[in-house]
Amino acid sequence: MPSKSPAQALLDKADKKAASSSGWFSSASSKFEEAGDLYQQAANTFKIEKLFKEAGDAFAREAECRENAKEPNEAANAWWNAAKAYKRGFPQLAVQALTQTIVHLTQAGRFRQAADREKEIGQIHLQENNDLRAACESYERAGDWYAQEDATATANACYKDAADLHADLEEYPQAIARYEQVANDSLSSNLTKYSVKEYWLRSGLCSLAMKNDTVSANRNLAKYSNQDASFATTREAKFLQALIQAVEAGDQEAFTAAVGEFDQVTRLDNWKTSMLLKIKRSLRSVEEDVGIM
Repeated sequence: MPSKSPAQALLDKADKKAASSSGWFSSASSKFEEAGDLYQQAANTFKIEKLFKEAGDAFAREAECRENAKEPNEAANAWWNAAKAYKRGFPQLAVQALTQTIVHLTQAGRFRQAADREKEIGQIHLQENNDLRAACESYERAGDWYAQEDATATANACYKDAADLHADLEEYPQAIARYEQVANDSLSSNLTKYSVKEYWLRSGLCSLAMKNDTVSANRNLAKYSNQDASFATTREAKFLQALIQAVEAGDQEAFTAAVGEFDQVTRLDNWKTSMLLKIKRSLRSVEEDVGIM
């Protein structure tokens, strides 16, 4: 019979302690504290052995012991350690563990840390599960928690990510509202004012993607120029103006020329490229949609 690994031996010892009855001279609380310590040791040893699922499971067992011992802060840490282990190949379990972490953090009023963990959930939904809807909801929830803790810049980064995802989901009014919210917040600070033109450009692209709504796009462009007089002179505003005119005229060549000119100076990211392709498809048949960007 093969000998047990050090981690498995610790796990068995932890299981035995957790299942034992409390003696005359020990409380149930101290029993769970001791079992929790053993599960933590087992989990760390599994990590050394690169057995991340087993490590996550052991940290989760530790968390349950901490809960039974009425140690919510330690339980939150244990769930977070479980999530970090599960991230190595088990995204759904990581989300579940992070969700448990957030329960403890919000009950303790630690909303800044809860926002950090909610943002992690959003990243897992996006990168591992390709679940845009769930990712969007997590980013918005994280943004709300950051905002109430006065972490405005971090909140806006989450809201901007949520806006991008609303646009990917073709929920353009929601995307525009979020971009405008972030832009309005950013206008009030010299440190963030430079980024406003980017948010307004994204909002304008959403208007054009929304059934070629040049009326809204023109109205918003005028509104943004009123909010910040310098916007009208930026490359972003001129680019938007050129796109609006091309869409109004149904002029594919002018549209392509405007995109190419902007891209030469400021490389288009994947999100903008995708949005521009959506807009351009409405100007021509899908069969022609070959190699224009």
